[in-house]
Amino acid sequence: MIKAAVVGYGNIGRYVIEALQEAPDFEIAGVVRRDCSDIPEELSSLRVTDNLSQLDAHVAILCTPTRKVEEYALQALALGMNTVDSFDIHSNIVELRRSLANKAQECGKVSIISAGWDPGSDSVVRTLLQACAPKGITYTNFGPGMSMGHTVAVKAIAGVKAALSMTIPIGTGLHRRMVYVELQEGYNIKDVAASIKQDPYFANDETHVIEVDCVDNVKDMGHGVNMVRKGVSGKTQNQRFEFNMSINNPALTAQILVGAARATMRQQPGAYTMIEIPVIDLLPGDREDLIRHLV
Repeated sequence: MIKAAVVGYGNIGRYVIEALQEAPDFEIAGVVRRDCSDIPEELSSLRVTDNLSQLDAHVAILCTPTRKVEEYALQALALGMNTVDSFDIHSNIVELRRSLANKAQECGKVSIISAGWDPGSDSVVRTLLQACAPKGITYTNFGPGMSMGHTVAVKAIAGVKAALSMTIPIGTGLHRRMVYVELQEGYNIKDVAASIKQDPYFANDETHVIEVDCVDNVKDMGHGVNMVRKGVSGKTQNQRFEFNMSINNPALTAQILVGAARATMRQQPGAYTMIEIPVIDLLPGDREDLIRHLV
C-alpha cells in the first residue's frame, strides 16, 4: 500500500481524501493543516497535524495554493517523500521543474508537477494531438466555469473577503475572466479591481470585476474544456481533432493528483510533468491486464 500525506484541506484536499479512500492501493498517512485546533468531523478518523515531518508517508499530495507549491515540495522531498502538485502557472512550469529536479535527484525521490487537468491531463491530450498532426494549431478553450487558481489569486488581494473567478471561453483559445468579489469593510471596488487586473493570473486576459453581496450565491464548481487541433499528418492537410469534457473542477484535479502520486512510485528520481510519464503508470492493477483491456 502506498502511504499518502495530504497537504492542505481546501477544495482540492477534500476531494483527494475521497479519491484516496476509493483507491485500492493507497492508505492515508494523515492530513496537514495550518490550524489543527478545529478538526472537521470528516477527518476525525485520520491523523491531522500542522507539520509534515510528523507523518510517515511515501508521497505528499500538495493541495496548496500554486504559489506555495515549491516551498512545500522542497520540504517534502527533504523529508524523503515523493511529491505531486497541481501547479497551474503555465509560464513558470519549466523553472519549477528545474528547481524540484535538483532537489529530487539529491534526495533520490520523485516529483510530478502540474498534475491537475490543465496543466496535466489536458497536456497529455495536446501532446497526443500534436503527434497525430505535427504541423497545425491547437486551441484550448476553458469553461464556462470556476477557475480555482484564479479564485485563490483573487482571495489573496487586499480588501477581498471572498471571491469567485469564472472563465468564459471567447474562442480560439481566448478567454474572458468574470471575477465576483465580496469586499472587506473600508475597501472600494475600483481599487480592488485595479489590483486584480494587475495580477499575472489576469494581466493577459479581458477581466471584469463585479462586487456582490454573497459569493456563495453565484458559486458553481463546474468547469469544462473544448480542445480543437487542425493540422497536417505527413503531407495530408485538413486533419481535425476535437476533445470535450464537462467536469467538477476540484474532483477531477484530485483524481489526477492521486493517479500521479501512484506514478511517482514507478519513476527514477527526478522531476516530471505528466507528458513525460507513461499514462499506464497512473492506473492501479497488473500491467498486462491493463494492456489487454486498453490496447
